[in-house]
Amino acid sequence: MTMAQGAGPQAAGDDAGKGRYVYSFDLNVMHPLMIRAFEPYFRDGSLLELGCYEGDFTRRLAERFEDITCVEASEEALAVVRERLGAGVRLVHSKFEEAALAGRFDNIMMTHVLEHVADPVRVLRRVGDEWLAPRGRFFLACPNAHAASRRIAVKMGLIDDCTAVTAAEAQHGHHRTYTLDSLERDAIAAGLKVIHRSGVFFKALANFQWDRLLATDIVSREYLDGCYALGLEYPDLCASVFLVCEHGDGD
Repeated sequence: MTMAQGAGPQAAGDDAGKGRYVYSFDLNVMHPLMIRAFEPYFRDGSLLELGCYEGDFTRRLAERFEDITCVEASEEALAVVRERLGAGVRLVHSKFEEAALAGRFDNIMMTHVLEHVADPVRVLRRVGDEWLAPRGRFFLACPNAHAASRRIAVKMGLIDDCTAVTAAEAQHGHHRTYTLDSLERDAIAAGLKVIHRSGVFFKALANFQWDRLLATDIVSREYLDGCYALGLEYPDLCASVFLVCEHGDGD
């Protein structure tokens, strides 16, 4: 997914040891479905993306927003974004904890990033206190500890428990593995109001297995749409969990 301050898309615990971190499944299935899930809650106006990495998700957002600012800690990644998107996106080279941004934003996006952040509540508080416009919306998504694929990995003995941080995840900078409830807990602790919580894509296979399937004609677009629809009914079993947040009642 969108990459966290120089990290890559999340490698599910059931993919640990496969030697890969970026998957076609993320880029070609999850990215468009995330936007599909978020779109009903979009506000008109500006967008701040926290953690754009090399701009794969940013390119999709640019189809819907004209005013985009991205904060990214990796200068190497930003160089790729500049080449891909040119002057159409304002780029800020900074860590979230140190970023100085002018003005507030109608939409703020943080996808598959917070699990990399050392002090998540501190960063989330900056979102609400400093960057989110009065009627703005904050879209927060993370890899799901309770995804069906990860639950299967636990039963197989590949990982100790669903919320464990595997060696491969730790190598890529993960500090924690969120559930829907723990993600909401941190958002509320930061003073944000959660107006919607859900999941994206019922996922029973690991990313590397999905990549193999997507290279064949076994899985149809209708099947992918079915997994998306099923995920709306069972968000706790989805690949990703997400929140839509606004300012807290006291703001």
